[in-house]
Amino acid sequence: MKKSNLLRTFAVILIFTPLAALAQNAELQKVLAEMDEASAKFQSAQADFVWDQYTAVVQSHDYQKGTIAFRRLGNTTEMVAHIKTENDQPSPKDVLYKGGELDYYQPSLKQETILNAGANVERYLTLGFGGSGKDLAAHWNITYQGTEKIADVDTAKLDLTPKQPGNNEFTHITVWVDAKQAISLKQQVFQASGDWRTAVYSNIRLNSVPPSAFVLQLAPGTQKVRK
Repeated sequence: MKKSNLLRTFAVILIFTPLAALAQNAELQKVLAEMDEASAKFQSAQADFVWDQYTAVVQSHDYQKGTIAFRRLGNTTEMVAHIKTENDQPSPKDVLYKGGELDYYQPSLKQETILNAGANVERYLTLGFGGSGKDLAAHWNITYQGTEKIADVDTAKLDLTPKQPGNNEFTHITVWVDAKQAISLKQQVFQASGDWRTAVYSNIRLNSVPPSAFVLQLAPGTQKVRK
């Protein structure tokens, strides 16, 4: 290739790379603005889920299926998940996040384990349901990766890295967001070990979850363990 052609090619790269970055940023800002608008209307959501936990060292997948619900209560978010099966075998478990605590209930053992969840839990909860674009941008470095259709919905694919990594076990999180409803249809968490976890949500219903859904129904004689 002649020197003049090399210079022309280099000039084209210099011109179009910033333009592409500007276009990408414009699309991201549009997504975040749509999330802000939808988040202001969000009250609650419920969905079916499939969780896939991949363990790299043994190259194995563990699948859990069930239902999950979220609701906004003032400036906080509550979450309850009912795990019904694990690897297609019945495996009932309930997980409740409420008031800064994480409750893990195992009906078969009649045991409820209560953990102090820490300050960052809600940051992760609102990645899926009801989070605003402003909150997302405040806590995460965001890379816009285009659009992808999931279950006939056009989603924005966003890759997130924490602005304050701290001792996080993951390297980054990818979310597929329906920005017009402030919900994600898919999430994938990547760990430095090579492990990853994927969550896929379906049959999503908005603003119809009763407060009673966020109270665990414990069997008589359940032992409570606080850690």
